[in-house]
Amino acid sequence: MVDRAFALLAAFDADHRVLPLADLSRRTGLPRSTALRLARKLTEAGALERLDDGRYVIGLRLLEIASLAPRGHGLRAVAMPYLEDLFHVTGQHVLLAVRDGDEALLVERLSAHDAGPAAFRVGGRMPLAQTGVGLVLLAHAPSEVRERVAGRFGPGGGGDVVRTAEELRRVLAEVRRGGYATGRQLSPPWATVAAPVRDADGVVAAVSVVVPSSGFAATPYVAVVRAAARAVSRELSDARGLGGPPGEHRGEERRPRP
Repeated sequence: MVDRAFALLAAFDADHRVLPLADLSRRTGLPRSTALRLARKLTEAGALERLDDGRYVIGLRLLEIASLAPRGHGLRAVAMPYLEDLFHVTGQHVLLAVRDGDEALLVERLSAHDAGPAAFRVGGRMPLAQTGVGLVLLAHAPSEVRERVAGRFGPGGGGDVVRTAEELRRVLAEVRRGGYATGRQLSPPWATVAAPVRDADGVVAAVSVVVPSSGFAATPYVAVVRAAARAVSRELSDARGLGGPPGEHRGEERRPRP
């Protein structure tokens, strides 16, 4: 029952935010009667909402529950002051992501109006080997994850910087040594600098700035991105040391800009 309920919720995505019962049945492979029964139960629980025309949307109850996730909204609460500082300093896209299996999950994105189109939405999944935050998270992932991703890596899978599995392994080693990742993509043309966020157990997230690749030079961005990542790392460590969830023990004093 739980698996089928999650399958029904997973039928929704960025391109399918409103679904009629027939589409819920088709996208999940569940019989229409089963999909209807589950949809009614989930609506009663607030996980789904039924519109006047009979179609379904994700309910606010899921947002309420998701806000308790320490690797999601908890991390975001700690990181947001520093992400805002990084945003004001750079005037570009600023991303915060965590690893979920063999993908990165975007927890937060701040975007300037003139920063160009954004490739990923908050809550969306991103490839580890093709994004700056992904390279950082993959570099610090368990070796079996790195090898699994490298084993599936095809020619050109990492844009104009990483083209083969062997190059990917080399780049990941450089990320671990240098403490940051850079990346470029030809289409659409963008470049990025990313750095790891750590707690006492290791790397838990990555912060990045994404900028137009025309005339891009990584050096001016490396220092501010790494400073923001270190500031979030200190905040996470302080919260853990005080025995509370992320963000619970932050003081009111203003933090310096990275």
